[in-house]
Amino acid sequence: MLIDGAMYGGKCACGREHAMETRAAVIERGALDQFEEYMSAYGPAGRRCALYGGNSYEAAAGKRPKAEQEIILNPKGLHADEKATAAVLSRMEPQTEILIAVGGGTIHDIARFCACERGIAFVSVPTAASVDGFCSKVAAMTWRGFKKTIPAAAPALVVADTDIIKKAPARLVKSGIGDILAKYTALADWKISSLLTGEALCPKIYDMVKAAADAAVAGVPGIIAGEGGAYENVMYALLLSGLAMQLHGSSRPASGAEHHISHLIEEEPAMLKAAFPAMHGEKAGVGAVLAAAEYHRLAEVQDISALTGEYSPLPSEEIRRFFGGELAEAILRENSADCLRAVSRRRLIECWPEIRSMVAEIPPAEELSRILEGLCAKRGPEDIGIPASRLPDLLDYSPFVRNRLTLMRLRRMIKV
Repeated sequence: MLIDGAMYGGKCACGREHAMETRAAVIERGALDQFEEYMSAYGPAGRRCALYGGNSYEAAAGKRPKAEQEIILNPKGLHADEKATAAVLSRMEPQTEILIAVGGGTIHDIARFCACERGIAFVSVPTAASVDGFCSKVAAMTWRGFKKTIPAAAPALVVADTDIIKKAPARLVKSGIGDILAKYTALADWKISSLLTGEALCPKIYDMVKAAADAAVAGVPGIIAGEGGAYENVMYALLLSGLAMQLHGSSRPASGAEHHISHLIEEEPAMLKAAFPAMHGEKAGVGAVLAAAEYHRLAEVQDISALTGEYSPLPSEEIRRFFGGELAEAILRENSADCLRAVSRRRLIECWPEIRSMVAEIPPAEELSRILEGLCAKRGPEDIGIPASRLPDLLDYSPFVRNRLTLMRLRRMIKV
């Protein structure tokens, strides 16, 4: 399967000019055997550095892309943060012109950030169908303890070898499917924000992400059965979601309340500690189940006119109590111009019937949970180390990790 980047960029019916930097994405068995041919046809030319984690270096044995330099990071405790990026930038040879990421989501976020910092080309070689950010132009970083989405380099080329991807630990593809299921709630949040505030929403990009989610769901039975073609479908879904983010210029089409739940757990606030680490997609999948359940619960109310109030900020003392230390100060800065101020009580009441219709398009939480259960994947808070008793905290405080309007954030104006 070849995804031609030229099909997506350019002038759009939404009125915007969408930039597409990824020339092509290849998903097929044995793709790395033809890596040089794909680089000649679609990739950049120049001196190469290949970046690996220890696990991905072993996974790519016998198929590693040719490169003048290789950097292998210790996978133990590896995060996409200021420490890892500093280590790569200090080791990368100054004459490097192309950075090739060979690995999963963490290696890719580190690589795309470093490529952007150096102003060099970036090529993606996923070794697992674990996240949807391979084609993205942003990096999900933990910067001094605070989860941030930082502008970064988009890949000029993606080469996904399903022979390698299928051999990855099963937990990785389960994480990828969790990340894709999260798109249903993310898309609803985007539509709701567009309705209430006029935030730009491109139907073409919206449809791309919806198609990605549907393709991943369609591939689940094949993943359970161990069919190779199903891995191609899931990888296609993940890459398509990343391309959509690249076109939009932000993570908005693919990240909403469910990702804010994931990021909240990843930030480890003072009052919420997970019992054990979970992968990003696992947390996003659980977040999607929780967000879908809460959204459908809210949408059961036909008339909210007597249940709404005007915007009021959360007291800074409460932010400091829950998040603690430097993280609380970063959260306060992030929310200093709270996006919820743009929504009046009257506007929310007027739009509520349309909002209910948008929520109705989200698969029920029970359906999302069944999909994850069929994969033997994590599907509830306790599965990712969060006691069920802390569910109110996940819903109440997760909107503050990103100043982005979601229905979860709108709950502050609704007492149901």
